[in-house]
Amino acid sequence: MLNSKALTTLLLSFSTVPLLMLLIGSRLLAQFFQDLGQTSEELFRGDRLPVLKISMSSESQDG
Repeated sequence: MLNSKALTTLLLSFSTVPLLMLLIGSRLLAQFFQDLGQTSEELFRGDRLPVLKISMSSESQDG
């Protein structure tokens, strides 16, 4: 049977790849959400929205 040191080494080697994949995946996910935020910011930027014509005469009549 495997001794304690060999078992620890084996478990460590098996857990390294999933841990690295988790780190890489979380970095990619963070980059995706950052890009999504920048894209939505560009979408809702003021110069891309239509200009609304608001008449100021209705405000002067109320006050």
